[in-house]
Amino acid sequence: MALSAVAVMLSVAFVCGTLVFTDTMNTTFDKLFAVTSADVTVSPKEAKGGEQTPERGKPETLAGPTVEQVKKAEGVKSAEGAVMSTSVTVVNSKNENMGSTTGAPTIAGNWNDNELKSMKITAGRAPRGPTEVMVDADTADKHHLGLGDELRTIAVTGDIRAEITGIAAFTVTNPGAAVVYFDTATAQQALLGSPGSFTHVNVTAEDGVSDEQLKQNIASAVGADTYKLQTAKEAADANRKDVGSFLDVMKYVMLGFAGIAFLVGIFLIFNTFSMLVAQRTREIGLMRAIGADSGQVLGSVVLEAYILGFVGSVLGVGAGVGLAVGLMELMGQMGMHLSTDDLTVAWTTPVIGLLLGIKVTAVAAFIPARRAGKVSPMAALRESGTPGDKKAGVVRAVLGLVLTGIGGAGLYLAGAAEKAGPGSLWLGLGVVFTLIGFIVIGPLLAAGVVRALSGVVLRPFGSVGRLAERNALRNPRRTGATAAALMIGLALVACLSVVGSSMVASATEELDKSVGADFMLGSQSGQLVMPQTEQAMRAVKDLDHVTAYRMVEAKITAPDGSTVEEGIGATDPTYAQDMRRKMIAGEQAAAYGKGSMSVGSIYATEHHVKLGDEMTVAFTGGNTVKLKVAAITSDEGNFDKGMMFVSTAVAQANVPADRMPLPFMLLASAKDGGTDTAYKAVKAAVAQYPQYDVRNRADYKQALKDQVGQLLNMVYGLLGLAIIVAVLGVVNTLALSVVERTREIGLMRAIGLSRRQLRRMIRLESVVIALFGALLGLGLGMGWGATAQQLLALEGLKVLEIPWPTILGVFAASAFVGLFAALVPAFRAGRMNVLNAIASE
Repeated sequence: MALSAVAVMLSVAFVCGTLVFTDTMNTTFDKLFAVTSADVTVSPKEAKGGEQTPERGKPETLAGPTVEQVKKAEGVKSAEGAVMSTSVTVVNSKNENMGSTTGAPTIAGNWNDNELKSMKITAGRAPRGPTEVMVDADTADKHHLGLGDELRTIAVTGDIRAEITGIAAFTVTNPGAAVVYFDTATAQQALLGSPGSFTHVNVTAEDGVSDEQLKQNIASAVGADTYKLQTAKEAADANRKDVGSFLDVMKYVMLGFAGIAFLVGIFLIFNTFSMLVAQRTREIGLMRAIGADSGQVLGSVVLEAYILGFVGSVLGVGAGVGLAVGLMELMGQMGMHLSTDDLTVAWTTPVIGLLLGIKVTAVAAFIPARRAGKVSPMAALRESGTPGDKKAGVVRAVLGLVLTGIGGAGLYLAGAAEKAGPGSLWLGLGVVFTLIGFIVIGPLLAAGVVRALSGVVLRPFGSVGRLAERNALRNPRRTGATAAALMIGLALVACLSVVGSSMVASATEELDKSVGADFMLGSQSGQLVMPQTEQAMRAVKDLDHVTAYRMVEAKITAPDGSTVEEGIGATDPTYAQDMRRKMIAGEQAAAYGKGSMSVGSIYATEHHVKLGDEMTVAFTGGNTVKLKVAAITSDEGNFDKGMMFVSTAVAQANVPADRMPLPFMLLASAKDGGTDTAYKAVKAAVAQYPQYDVRNRADYKQALKDQVGQLLNMVYGLLGLAIIVAVLGVVNTLALSVVERTREIGLMRAIGLSRRQLRRMIRLESVVIALFGALLGLGLGMGWGATAQQLLALEGLKVLEIPWPTILGVFAASAFVGLFAALVPAFRAGRMNVLNAIASE
């Protein structure tokens, strides 16, 4: 019962820990946004919500006189121009990036009065000139920075070298951003390249003037549609929306894994109560004989389950808060600082935890409780334990086969689907029904699979091995339920392993087939390629050419009159050499002529576009021109699928220079025979810009493998909880079966079975049950993964790769899981007193 309570506790703890952790993050960001938002913020009309890193590499700006215009509005107490940009990289004197490793931005701006709401200077003073900078205390502590150290801030307008004259600490929690401050004039020149300009104006209201009224007054003074005006609440809500979408995804993913742990826990609790009811058969029969009706017996078992669920859930709620604090500490180690002062435990969290834990426990125990209610008073005259219901076994087998058949049909239809949308629905149906089918049919499979496994694993151990096999087969229903708990977690592991390996293999094959460039330069954090970096790379003499790849936004109208808004790839003509594309019509190089473009085959088919047709392209912020379709590229591959292309020259002719986006990637090829030399030269040339990675094809393949591997490791870690609960289930089953077989064990010991043989028998029984669950789970998961890969093939990922080392490693590890699970039950069985065991009822 204690182990069952632990299983409930772990599952509830995961749910409550997730809710507390994400609620705490929301509280942290809410406080930060509420404190840092001015009463009214005035920003450029073109500025996108919360975005300070547009395609040009620097934020939209307001002219200096705007501040004076705003000050004249009625109800304005003060108006202050501010500068802020996240299109920067800050490095120390050793050229090491001082930015966050958790995805939080690096922010550079001017030190102003609004910053005093969330910051205070704890050492030194604020910057006063172009060679001075102030840094936040968290970044200073993390990277061991002090007063007098030099920092280099890399912006699109150039590099700024400055000495640290001050350190400022957040008065609210800093979620992990690295922040540097300059004086206003330096920030305007160095970050915006525009003296006298600002990115926004912070406006403070006079006493008694509401934010909404102030916003209306400013709109009247400067023009309602001239600028973007936001009250403190609107600004905070916009920022919260940007962060909230990420937090919601994280929360629901973690809750999904908690749900898997609950599902596994159901089998543990079901097995526990099934065995308890079987062991109490005579006791229940006696109760029935002295007047207890079936409803009272059922109610007593259900009430026992409620008590178990309540105790486990209460412990789980407490453990969940501890788990949330642990996650906060872990995030702190990674650079995202969350204070326990902001720990948020909403009243709904313990309520949800208690309801889930109690309900799940009660549902899992209902069938055993119902079985207890059907026990006849005559059972008091029989030995403990009742034979299985053969009719129920047949019904279960037929139902399991039907469900598995439906699931198999769903997987087949998913694999044969011609479109990913309908195929994914069939895949979901197939996964659910095959999983339920295997759970239901588990006892039927146990008879054959356990015998087959025993022939390989147990027979070498002689009579002890045969005893272990018979014990595992004694109650197929129990063995099936125990193995099913382990099967669920391992099925997901196998499925994701197949999908991950297939993605890497497909991308690698596509890379070899399509990419002609020797080197690729880009940023993992999404930083665009700054002009000085591009110039440094183009200056490398060992390169044959460098291709800049940028994205320009446009509204595109096809000859059939349909219009879409999307990004068009603007590249140099050498892109045709760097990325080999299969052509449907025309030549790829022809798309880079004056007045020409290319379209993808899917778009061309849907809109009946043919070679030579004219497309009307309205470049955002630029001209509207007609471009001739000079090439139609195949969308079979995974790289640049569906992308339309124009030459950089066409984009530059139709987009104003101050609106031209920066490249997000550079491609380059070495001169003949000089690949190794060029690789070293390129790395040396851009070494002073650590925000970018230079990769050759081997590096790129390894990066893909590492990224997928990191994602899978995170998923495996989350699935680890379900596997732990499954291991508890094996321990519980063995522990209860030892109690159930007390007299039998005593008799075997009396006729010569040694303690060592007894412990080995129980360990081997555990191993074969674990391997049975692993075999079902891995087989089922590989089927799911192979079907998912067939759907991904529609998106260009055409290679199916089974990661046999991982699959075989997990299978072998399952044997060790079985050994581990049997340690305590085997030890307890070995310590039994033989005479007491024989006398036991």
